[in-house]
Amino acid sequence: MASAQEATPQKRLVRLFYDEMWNKADKSRIPEIFHSGFSFRGSLGPVLLGRTQFAGYVDDVVKALPDFRCEILEMVEEADRVVARMRFSGTHRGRLLGVPASGRPVAWEGSAHFRFRDGRVCELWVLGDLHGLRLQLEAAQVS
Repeated sequence: MASAQEATPQKRLVRLFYDEMWNKADKSRIPEIFHSGFSFRGSLGPVLLGRTQFAGYVDDVVKALPDFRCEILEMVEEADRVVARMRFSGTHRGRLLGVPASGRPVAWEGSAHFRFRDGRVCELWVLGDLHGLRLQLEAAQVS
């Protein structure tokens, strides 16, 4: 059962971002989630400006991990910011971090830091355990 605190508009938007936009690869949600001046910094490498660049990033991730899933483990909100502790997973079906597809499942944890303006996400910085992910990808290549 969700607490009243979890039902804030900002936390609802973070849930929408993961449940609909990422877990269903529904890029049509991007305008409702992101401010027009949106910026993104991701642990998989890119620094992106704007909704269009982010949509291309979604395509790249889904190409490498077609069943990419994001699970929110916990969220904390203060003023115009929400931080989520996350678990990411998928099946490695395309080149990722320079490693060719292995067909093996991978999973890693990280955090996502959201800043809001005018009811939408204006900045997002995702920090993931890339060392752990890379070890899984490389282990799949030698087995």
